[in-house]
Amino acid sequence: MEMKRFLEKLSSDAPTPGGGSASALAGALSAALISMTAGLSLKKGQLKGEKVREIRSRALRIQERLLRAIREDSDSYEAVLRAFRLPKETEGQRRARIRAIQKAFQGATVTPRLVCQRSVRLLEDALILLQKGNPSAISDAGVAAYLADTAIKGGLLNIGINLSSIRSRTFKKRMHSFAKGLEKRRDRLLRRVQKSLSQSLSV
Repeated sequence: MEMKRFLEKLSSDAPTPGGGSASALAGALSAALISMTAGLSLKKGQLKGEKVREIRSRALRIQERLLRAIREDSDSYEAVLRAFRLPKETEGQRRARIRAIQKAFQGATVTPRLVCQRSVRLLEDALILLQKGNPSAISDAGVAAYLADTAIKGGLLNIGINLSSIRSRTFKKRMHSFAKGLEKRRDRLLRRVQKSLSQSLSV
């Protein structure tokens, strides 16, 4: 959807799109900036052309995937709402409704997990461009890094809010393990991003 229309819907009192879709958009914006910065680094910087083209190609693929995730996140939450609307007059209906709700909540973790996975890859590439890309595009690479970080943190928040309603201990344990590993990777990368920026910019 067009950006203006998306922002109108986001600012309305409708439940979708919400924070998950906004996180996916932050990741897509990060990918677009990485593609731009890589393009500017083809002729200026310490990176070989092959590496720059690899980063740019990956960023464009991630951008396209995260654009789709904007809609997918809204769809997954709407599936949760549909499950809550299922009939519950009989015991059978109540059991079926509970199963549907649990399945929908688990399904609602899929897109934020994807957003996190793609965005941590963007954070890695932003760091490479900060360190070895076109020096004139350092601020752009820095913005890309922080947008990727926003997407990661937003994705983790959306995983967390859905996990609070999920009963399966096995599923929760798996998702907590995923989140913990991702946060460690993200923290390590972000420290290096901040160090590179502080060394390059006087802010």
